[in-house]
Order: sequence, then C-alpha cells, then structure tokens
Amino acid sequence: MASQNDLATVNAARKLAVLLQNGDRRALARAITVAESSLPADQVKAEALLAAVLPRTGGAIRIGISGAPGVGKSTFIEAFGQLLTVSGKRVAVFAIDPSSRRSGGSILGDKTRMEKLTRDPNAFIRPSPAGSTLGGVARRTRESMLLAEAAGFDVVLVETVGVGQSETAVADMTDLFVLLASPGGGDDLQGIKRGVMELADLLLVTKADGDLLPAALRAAANYQMAFHLMRPKHVGLQPKVLTVSAIEGAGIGAAWDEMTAIHAALAADNRLTRLRAEQARRWFWGEVQAVVSEAILSNANLAAEASALERAVSDGAATPYGAARSLLAAILPALRQ
Repeated sequence: MASQNDLATVNAARKLAVLLQNGDRRALARAITVAESSLPADQVKAEALLAAVLPRTGGAIRIGISGAPGVGKSTFIEAFGQLLTVSGKRVAVFAIDPSSRRSGGSILGDKTRMEKLTRDPNAFIRPSPAGSTLGGVARRTRESMLLAEAAGFDVVLVETVGVGQSETAVADMTDLFVLLASPGGGDDLQGIKRGVMELADLLLVTKADGDLLPAALRAAANYQMAFHLMRPKHVGLQPKVLTVSAIEGAGIGAAWDEMTAIHAALAADNRLTRLRAEQARRWFWGEVQAVVSEAILSNANLAAEASALERAVSDGAATPYGAARSLLAAILPALRQ
C-alpha cells in the first residue's frame, strides 16, 4: 500500500504535469530536474509525472547532432534553432556536456555559447552533465525528451559530447542522426570513422565560408563518395552531404529541408513507428540492468556478495557467468523481502 508521503508526491507530480502541459517553461525545468534526480522521493515523483504526460509525447521530430570537438556543434545549433523558431517552431535543446570529475557538473557550458537562442522564448536549452553513463549521454536524456514533447516542443535536439560511444547512444534515442564534420587538409575521411558514418542520416560539413569554402566543398564530395560505397542506414534513403555556414547562415535551411524530407519518408511507411518501438524496447532492457545494479548497491549484503564474486572473477577463481548466476541467486530472495 502506498504511503501518505508517496500519495502526496504523486499528487504533486500531477500538478506539475498540468503546468508543464500548459507550456510553463519553469515547470519543464523543474520536471527535468526531478527526472534527473537519484533521490528516492524524486524517483517516485518522476515516474508519476512521466505516466501523466506520456499520452502527450511523441509528436516532436527528434534529432541527434554529433561531431568531433571543435567542429562547431553549438554554433550550428544556435543558427539552426533560430531558423526554426523564426518559422514558428518551438525547439528544445539538450546539450550533453562532459562531466567534471571533481563536481560532477558540466564543464563545457554549451548554454553560454548559445546566447541568442537562450533568450529566444520559443527555445529551451538544458545542459546536462554526461556523468559516468556509457556514450556520454545522460541516463535521463530520454525522459527529458518526453517531457519537452509533452510541453509542446516541435523539435527536440540532442547534442552529444562527440567522443567514444556517444554517437551510437544518441542514434538509439532519436529519429534522425546528423553528423557534423569540418573541412580538413585533404585527409577528410580519416576524421570520421566508418562506423559513425553508417549511423548518419545526414552529414553536414561546417565552416563552409571564406577561405575554408573550397576545402569544405572538397570534403563534402569525398564524404558523398564514401557514402555511395556503404550500405544505407535505411533502404531507399541514401544519406546526403551538405555544406553549411553557421556564421553566414548558408545551407541551414537546406539542411532542415533534408531532415524533414527524411523524417517524412520514414513516417510514410511506418518505419518511424517501428524505429521508435525498437528504441523503447532497448531502453526497457537498459533500465532493467540499471535497476538491478541499483538494487545490488543499495543493499549492504548484496553489495558485499557482489564485491566478493568480483574478486573471485578477477583472481581467476570463478567464471564471469558462474559468478553472475551466483549473484542472481542471492538477489532474488533479497528482492522478495
């Protein structure tokens, strides 16, 4: 039976959900803070909140944006976001920053580099520390995206750290994956791994202005040739390569047109529905693993058992599979208590 505190928490979550769905930006910020919290009371509130708003989610175009550090992701997103808000769209940006080892907070501060977009009433920017989550994507980014959709945002952008497995992680939670690349000195194809390019729905060569314009055009041609040698991510949708200049605003509109064309093509034959369903399935199993890990660490006896088994594996006295089975046998009785 739910406690009085839990009932009060659920009621508070429902009130917050109403404010959020009415477009209250401060309510959205508070809701995301609750979703990101690891406090037990906040986790109860977050679950009630997400359950309340879930019917209002799914209406936005979800776009992942990645690229190596220094490629100009924040500069592009500000110019891109402004283009969308001028056209009447509401844009939410989740900028996942590397985390400080000392404080755990964001260290790049992307929000400070999107000054104009930050002041736009039709835009919402939320920097979040990546923490220790695999891929440099905050664990609760998916919940934040759903909350933004429930608040009426038409386009949700997720900017990743751009290192390690971040590209795979963001591609697994968005409808489209846009890869940014900067002009190189004739060695463009070495700048992005083949595996990352295979995730891309669209590649944009940035900084296509001034003295760098010829190099940007050469890079775009090389990347397009590389795409022709790869199997497309979606049958019948060969990824395109475009050049953009965030400073001059060149190519930004064409990039948006291409994104909407890809999204429409995926939606037309239910591939978008299947894509999101598969993403939700993987999200579920990822949460199962996370919840089990949390249950182990929050129980002193289980944590000690896990440490002992971990030492046995590292010492060569037990196999990982056997140790995992032993830990599972210890977990089940503890969960029933």
